[in-house]
Amino acid sequence: MVQIFVTGGTFDKEYNYIHGTLFFKDTHLPEMLDRGRCTLDIDIKTLMMVDSLEMTDEDRAIIAHNCRRSAHQRILVTHGTDSIVETASFLAQADIRGKTIVLTGAMIPYAFGTSSDGFFNLGSALAFVQTLPPGVYVVMNGRYFQWNSVRKNRKTGNFEETI
Repeated sequence: MVQIFVTGGTFDKEYNYIHGTLFFKDTHLPEMLDRGRCTLDIDIKTLMMVDSLEMTDEDRAIIAHNCRRSAHQRILVTHGTDSIVETASFLAQADIRGKTIVLTGAMIPYAFGTSSDGFFNLGSALAFVQTLPPGVYVVMNGRYFQWNSVRKNRKTGNFEETI
C-alpha cells in the first residue's frame, strides 16, 4: 500500500475566474488517480492545504509526525515546488527509518487541464515510491533526486541535480 499525504501547493490550486487568484478547495488526487486508472492500493490523507511559500517548520513537523506514525513503508507527499527541497531536508533529518518518502508537486495547477505537469509528476512519483530504497526523494520532471542533491532552477522552472 502507498500512503499519500496531501499538503497543498500548486498541485491542488483552483483558479478564481472573477478575482483572477488561485485558491484551495479540495485535493484533486482521487480524481487524478481515477483518471489515470490507478490500481494501486492507496490511502490518501489531507494534512493541510498550504502554499509552500507559507509553509512553516511547524507544518513540516506535522508532515514528519504523520510519516513516522504511518503504518505504510511507501509514502508520497504532494507539496508546493517553492519549498519542496526544504521539506525534503526536514524529513530526511527527522529520523524516519525504513520508509521511502517521495515528495512531488506541480508548476501548473492540475485544474488547468492538459497544460499541468501534475498528472505526469504524480505518475512518476507513484512509480518511484514503489521502486526506490528507503530514504527521502524529490520527484519532478520524470526524474528522482536525493533530498540533499536537488534544487529548483528558478529560471527554467525545472528541478536539477546539485553536485
